[in-house]
Amino acid sequence: MFRKIISSPSKSKSRKFVSVSLHSTNYCYYDPSTPPSSPSKHISPRQKWFQITPTSFKGFNRSFSSGYQLNSTQFRVSNLNRNGVSILRRGFSSETVRDCINYDVVIIGGGPAGLSASIRLKQLCCENDVDLSVCVVEKGAEVGAHILSGNVFEPRALNELIPQWREEEAPISVSVSSDKFMLLTEKHAIPLPNPFDNKGNYVISLSQFVRWLGQKAEELGVEVYPGFAAKEILFDENENVIGIATNDMGIGKDGSKKDNFQPGVELKGRINLFAEGCRGALSEKLIKKYNLREKGHGQHQTYALGIKEVWEIDAKKHKPGAVVHTLGWPLDHKTYGGSFLYHMQDNQVSIGLVCALNYHNPYFSPYDEFQKLKGHPAIRPLLENGTVVQYGARTLNEGGFQSIPYPVFPGGAVVGCAAGFLNVPKIKGTHTAMKSGMLAAESAFEVLNKGSNMKNYWESLKKSWIWEELYQARNYRPAFEYGLFPGLAISGLEHYLLKGRVPFTLKHGKPDHEATHEASVSSPIEYPKPDGIVSFDVPTSLYRSNTNHDHDQPAHLRLRDPQIPQLVNLPKYGAPESRYCPARVYEYVADDKGELKLQINAQNCLHCKACDIKDPKQNIEWTVPEGGGGPGYSVM
Repeated sequence: MFRKIISSPSKSKSRKFVSVSLHSTNYCYYDPSTPPSSPSKHISPRQKWFQITPTSFKGFNRSFSSGYQLNSTQFRVSNLNRNGVSILRRGFSSETVRDCINYDVVIIGGGPAGLSASIRLKQLCCENDVDLSVCVVEKGAEVGAHILSGNVFEPRALNELIPQWREEEAPISVSVSSDKFMLLTEKHAIPLPNPFDNKGNYVISLSQFVRWLGQKAEELGVEVYPGFAAKEILFDENENVIGIATNDMGIGKDGSKKDNFQPGVELKGRINLFAEGCRGALSEKLIKKYNLREKGHGQHQTYALGIKEVWEIDAKKHKPGAVVHTLGWPLDHKTYGGSFLYHMQDNQVSIGLVCALNYHNPYFSPYDEFQKLKGHPAIRPLLENGTVVQYGARTLNEGGFQSIPYPVFPGGAVVGCAAGFLNVPKIKGTHTAMKSGMLAAESAFEVLNKGSNMKNYWESLKKSWIWEELYQARNYRPAFEYGLFPGLAISGLEHYLLKGRVPFTLKHGKPDHEATHEASVSSPIEYPKPDGIVSFDVPTSLYRSNTNHDHDQPAHLRLRDPQIPQLVNLPKYGAPESRYCPARVYEYVADDKGELKLQINAQNCLHCKACDIKDPKQNIEWTVPEGGGGPGYSVM
């Protein structure tokens, strides 16, 4: 990554990287003796050759990604001209100054939507012989590290983006071989008519697929910076978004600067696309600041929490491509959700439970419900004698068509699951996220190259198959507000007869945090202890998530009012934060006087965002920790 910081943001395959050894660290510079392969082709000022001498690098220690470093107190990146290269200049001031780099397009989030947008932008550049600089900033330690999904992948958007993906060795090889839908009771699995049409779809690891997308983006000249968390939105004097700033590194718990302190970096874009995923911290601020949900005539967003494990099972039990979805047990009839079981490659299966976060009982624990699920007679035999490879959790949007915000703001747009394009009855959102990123990229290109308006993104969305798909599916999720069996009846009519043609649109119920009942009118739930065979305690699962945060940093989970846990959540709601979090970040611990106080174990956080959504008084604010912190998913 460092070679991109010191070089032009647009790569050319005709260029040659040469390494020089500086105190056992390799840095790269462009070899001026290697001319472009096509001298007649237009080369922008951004692509001019330049040479950096070894003495220029003295004192670097800021890590931009594994192996490449920059010391911000000794070197400063000048404001990068959109048509020029970045220039390193020497400075000896101890003053805290943030580096600033300018791009044509800055994309926040290295998931399916963000990377698809970056790839589409570079494709348009190639098609029109135009050079635009594109940057993707990702808070995970590497691309894909924070990506979790089921995932039965529909390749519709990928077919449009990279038609030759099979030849490009995309990690998509296990086609769906069977597809079952069942209603679970405590002891039985009852087959139901299958509403899913997964013919032509694939069972994949989304984290692996996203890493591949990142490689494709870099090959086209996109600069991808993992390990950098976007902390702050930058505005100009007219309240237009002009970029983001990453958070400072090396700040202690007490707010003091540690010896390794380095200030954040400002990444400024002419267009800024926010692709942070479900409940993105900055995206939510933009939606509120510019009233985007109201402007789009959308209702509040509704959410679910998905908890997942990947297992390696006995080869004799493995059926590559087999897909199973369930409704019912262990959830009660008033709680919307279900489970999935997908046979992947290499004797691996992914199993998970998705439960809507508008559940009522504050004693409900999604994590413990998932552990119960694995003990079902139809599931346990498959997992016995197997090994858990990885564990994780993530929230997902369920608002669908009714909750789509107006996605355009001054200076950019919100794309993918940050806006909320998941198709609930399909249980799929990757294809719609990718397509939204592609549409935003096309609008951004028109703005930068032809002077059009980003409002075209909104119009393109409404004309796309995303809109058609979500409109037809709009009444499925709210139908379950009436309970499991009424929901099944209404959704069955919608799917088999009406096909979205009814002249009305059902509304969502209360926001998820308002749906929680008080403890005094709720029944405590006793969960079985984990057996260590198919069910496990939270510390064991956390170890399998590879989650990690520096303990000596300010907590990224903040209480807007520190008194609410003791005055409201504990006495009124029975401490629900100790149960809705699938990582046990929140626990009540007795102090010296025997009084229970909320303790926040921020280092456990899986970045699922459940606390930001479900807290009854919306008292918890989820902010980004230091870049690179959080889970380290590789097969999720």
